[in-house]
Amino acid sequence: MGKLTATGGVNSVEGVGGGGITPWALITGYGSRDSYGANAHVTRISTQDYGLTSYGVAVGIADRVEVSLANQEFTGSLAPLNALNIRQDIVGIKVKIAGDAVYDQDSSMPQIAVGAMYKRNNGISGLDALGVTNVKQLGAKDDHGIDYYLSATKILLDQSLLLNGTVRFTKANQMGILGFGGDKKESAQAMFEGSAAYLINRKLAAGVEYRMKPHNLSVDNEKAYYDVFVAWFPTKNISVTAAYARLGDITIFNSKDQHGWYLSLQTGF
Repeated sequence: MGKLTATGGVNSVEGVGGGGITPWALITGYGSRDSYGANAHVTRISTQDYGLTSYGVAVGIADRVEVSLANQEFTGSLAPLNALNIRQDIVGIKVKIAGDAVYDQDSSMPQIAVGAMYKRNNGISGLDALGVTNVKQLGAKDDHGIDYYLSATKILLDQSLLLNGTVRFTKANQMGILGFGGDKKESAQAMFEGSAAYLINRKLAAGVEYRMKPHNLSVDNEKAYYDVFVAWFPTKNISVTAAYARLGDITIFNSKDQHGWYLSLQTGF
């Protein structure tokens, strides 16, 4: 547990180490280059019409490699989607390739990592009346896909500031919950994601996140995600993150801007 408190980030809704909705170049856990760390998380997002529950585990090895597993369950709460249930499995890997976000304070070089997330959508239930059981029936080209990303993270200790930028190559619709590719666009596109966090003290951080999204489906007017968050690290073994998130439109069936609360509990070492 050689790393500074909070420098492993939290686990995102996709299971990888970073912010709530975007990966960082930091490796999860508090293991130094001579050790390892691991985290387990459960996250809940609730908007007016939908809910998303994510849980999973991530392991950091030698502060160099991160492996993560996560499951997402997406549900509806308002007719005609009140019985909706979609599940997705995500396997992730991240490798630090250059820099050190904490210890390279005398250099402008950020920590840089590359990663990939393999996602498999497990089908749709609750829409039997419409005859919809698979995301391909909504116009998606595939029910599985891979996101590739490059992240750069810099921690400025004198300013108590963390900055992160990520470029993700993806064709996932709503993170893959509505499949991959669609009738409007089929191939992967480069999407920018950014985070900024202010370290109020050694146990508390606050910040903002932004995540561009593709628009592949005619039935889903997908838009960018935003959130404002507060993360509390009472010990190195526990963190609690609360956020207010705006997720844009999600399907034409309940076509209004979705926004609501995000709460995540993480434990590990």
